[in-house]
Amino acid sequence: MKKNQIKIFTLAFALLISFNACKKEVKPSTAIDDESALTNPGDIETATIGTYAVLRNATYVRSAHFLTEYQGDNIAQGQPSSDDLSRCYRYTHIPTGTHGSNFWKQAFYVIVAANKIIAAIPDNASVELKQLKGENLFLKGMMEFNLVRVFGRPYTQDNGASAGVPILKEGTNDSAPSRKPVKEVYEAAIADLLKAADLMTVSKPDIFASKEVAYALLSRIYLNMGDNANAIKYADLVINSGRYTLLQGTDYSGYFTKIPEENKETIFAIRYTKTEDQDFGAIGSMYYSGTPGSLSTPGPQGSTGYAEIYASQQYVAELDKNPTDLRHSFIAPYKVNGVLQNNTKIAPNVPMYYVTKYNLQEGIANLSSPVYLRLAEMYLNKAEAYAKQGNGQLALDNVNLIRTRATIPALTLTGIAAANKSALDVVLEERRLEFAFEGQRAYDLFRNNRPMVRNYPGTHALNNTPTTIITQTILPTDARVIFYVPQYEIDNNKNLSQNP
Repeated sequence: MKKNQIKIFTLAFALLISFNACKKEVKPSTAIDDESALTNPGDIETATIGTYAVLRNATYVRSAHFLTEYQGDNIAQGQPSSDDLSRCYRYTHIPTGTHGSNFWKQAFYVIVAANKIIAAIPDNASVELKQLKGENLFLKGMMEFNLVRVFGRPYTQDNGASAGVPILKEGTNDSAPSRKPVKEVYEAAIADLLKAADLMTVSKPDIFASKEVAYALLSRIYLNMGDNANAIKYADLVINSGRYTLLQGTDYSGYFTKIPEENKETIFAIRYTKTEDQDFGAIGSMYYSGTPGSLSTPGPQGSTGYAEIYASQQYVAELDKNPTDLRHSFIAPYKVNGVLQNNTKIAPNVPMYYVTKYNLQEGIANLSSPVYLRLAEMYLNKAEAYAKQGNGQLALDNVNLIRTRATIPALTLTGIAAANKSALDVVLEERRLEFAFEGQRAYDLFRNNRPMVRNYPGTHALNNTPTTIITQTILPTDARVIFYVPQYEIDNNKNLSQNP
């Protein structure tokens, strides 16, 4: 990022925080503020950078991580926590949950802010302004999709007929919008992203939107809809653009320590610089506690995190099936004086493994720039879509690109048949290994009508005993696979309905 862009980015974020702190009137998060004016290109650019800055707010990015990743089976909460993240992990949701409320507010703040910019720029504007309009359309489509996944049921369960979230149109002022069906929210996000792709002609760094970023998100959305042909189409548009490359070897092992602009595989990330280190407020603080620069040395005096969440025993066992798998680099055994430590706060006691995908960017313990889209997903989106189309060989071809990169054996149709597995089985297994801790696992299972089965130690088994692992099974049809609409919003908008 250029220095002047960093300064504008930081200033816009500071102004945003100040503005939010001064608001006194209680309004629903979907209410539109008409006070600010966008009268010239400079105002529009500054406002756009300010909208990106909302993504860095911990009440967006950290809460979004808890709402998405903590429903999965790749993590284990190793000790009780007073934070509402425990409810996300245990599926004991409440309408007043902190992280659901945080996420809803910030996501709709982005939509409202983006709508103001979108409405201010005509479609026949200059190339620069059309680019900014496209970036705001991307941010809006991204929020619409993120919101409907958290608060609306999986599209594939009822073809999107259940209640989703409100849709806010640019240039309109509906102060109390109602929830629209999941299908309509998906359609709105797709329309925004398609228009965004048409308007954006500048290939910006991966901390900003561009045409290929919109295509990548479209591939993810179509996959979640069950539209396999379009999931493949848009994944191919990203792959064939030539802008991105699968990292190999040590570059891949160190993937998440790189800054996004220097990472050839990242498609879109939320950028944090050294001066923006959130330390205990960062995502990584939940996965790590120790002295800076070390993942095996505890630091009770100079602790850098809470370390309440570990890689699950189930995930570690899957990864260990191939000892050479480079994805071992993304977890680290917690050792004291070279001895692997067991977690004595859960039973049975199991070894503790730190998760390292959100640590050690530029050597700083909890600094990271969370990756939202990357090239590996495009190949595995294609793999899943091909498997569902009945083309097992093409599915395996794409899976094997990722397995070969991870330095583990390629699969064959004969081999998976002998193991009594389908092509979709091995695709989902590979997605689990590749995207662990990135907020995808629960959605991978539920959209494919598969249960979440946690048969490992952790606080999800609230009555865990010293000699028994209590299995927690969440069916894809369970009401708990989505979160409650925040009670604050229900109270302030009579047109909003609540999830069961």
